[in-house]
This record gives sequence, C-alpha cells and structure tokens, in this order.
Amino acid sequence: MSFVSTLVTVHLGAASSRLPLLARFSYDGGDPYAVRATFLDGPTVLARWHFDRQMIAEGLHRPVGEGDVGFRPHREAGVDELRVALRGYAGQRQGDAVLFVEARPLTDFLHQTYAVTGAGEEFLDVDKLLDELLAR
Repeated sequence: MSFVSTLVTVHLGAASSRLPLLARFSYDGGDPYAVRATFLDGPTVLARWHFDRQMIAEGLHRPVGEGDVGFRPHREAGVDELRVALRGYAGQRQGDAVLFVEARPLTDFLHQTYAVTGAGEEFLDVDKLLDELLAR
C-alpha cells in the first residue's frame, strides 16, 4: 500500500481558547516528501495545506520552519502536542492560524508513512516529472 490517511482532531486558536476541527492527514508514496492536510468543519473543507514530512517529524521535538509554516513541540495539560503556525499572505495578518495537534496520533501516522517510504529513502524522479510537465 503506497497511501495512508488518518483523521485527527486538531484545535484552532490560542492555548486558552480552542475550537476543535477535524483534519485528514494523508501521505502518498508517489510524492514521498509531502504530507497533505485537509482541515474540515463537518463536511466543509476550510483549507488544504501540503507539509514537508521531515519538518513535521522534527517539529515534534524542536522548533522548525520559517515563512508560511512553523512547527514546534507544545505541552498542554500534560498532553504532548505539535503547535502548527500557518501564515497567510505576506504583510497581512488575515489568514494566519495556530493549530494544536496531539502528538500521539500524529506520530502513529508518521510511522505508517515510514512503512510506505522509509526516512532517507525518498526519491523523486525529476526526469519523469519534467516529461509530464512538458507533455501538457
């Protein structure tokens, strides 16, 4: 199986005031560096983001990222979490969001992705990608 997916509750907002949402994290071995996250409010898709798998893994242990996305470990009420900072358009505060994801289900998901493509075994066939792009 080259595709894994999980549905996880995430919390939007500050540590003191949070709104629960669902997020579907998915990984496809055909795009071995990326984790896709779809944020949902019921059946409504609020946003879709693509994250670097290695950054998520590192963000569980230390702050990483700059620009649009930042990850860092966070502990709230005895629960280990990943704090995800998403930044909107440059120079605008609108569109910025902070999400908190419990570390355990995210770690379990990452272990499933490593069963598809091991850490350090990622490979992207650039020649094939260029052929596909030029064929369009």
